[in-house]
Amino acid sequence: MRPKIYLFGDSITEESFGDGGWGASLAHHFSRNVDVVLRGYSGYNTRWAEMVLERVFPGSQDGGGEAPLAVTVFFGANDACLPDRCSGFQHVPLDEYKHNLRSIVSFLKKQWPTTHIILITPPPIDEEARLLFPYIENPLNQPERTNEAAGAFAEACVAVARESGLPVIDLWIKMQQFPDWQKAHLRDGLHLAPRGNRLVFEEVVAKLRDEGLSLESLPVDLPLIADIDPNDPLKAFHK
Repeated sequence: MRPKIYLFGDSITEESFGDGGWGASLAHHFSRNVDVVLRGYSGYNTRWAEMVLERVFPGSQDGGGEAPLAVTVFFGANDACLPDRCSGFQHVPLDEYKHNLRSIVSFLKKQWPTTHIILITPPPIDEEARLLFPYIENPLNQPERTNEAAGAFAEACVAVARESGLPVIDLWIKMQQFPDWQKAHLRDGLHLAPRGNRLVFEEVVAKLRDEGLSLESLPVDLPLIADIDPNDPLKAFHK
């Protein structure tokens, strides 16, 4: 069996296997080494994600199943919805968000002690664009998310990663290092545009490399064409 990398998160993960998505790019990058497995759930917050862990990773609760090489945990964009705005039903208080993240990490560590876990913070929010793309009716005509709130949840995610000894991608900080991030990296003020997907892909590959998981360190599943002797092709398959 080829080893696996799981991508666990909300819509930003669910959409990642779309054209140019960061998950699709990751699958292509590791096409001969690893199966990249999508577990993205649009609209989910950490409260809901914690509730369904055993259904998302069946068998793992009993220690069964081969441990994946890595799992990315990418939640917070929905937790950070403001409680008094149109998407308030998705909101999770900041302290609970941290508790839920710890629980998700604890679950994964308990079932798969050797698996590398990478946390990813929510991205920054372009509030003007969010007014143009509300998920549901928005009678207040106010953005359901703010960049300030997203930043607080990103900071909490980084804090959980540090206390847990885990690598973390601070997407909220990294994306805002680009002067045109609102339009270049986000397509609707929240979800990723092509440049945003590229940024996440590059950051995930870099973190995996830091954890010792790279094209150079991972074996290919079957002989490469370059390793097949034209004069004795079958020899490569008997090694």
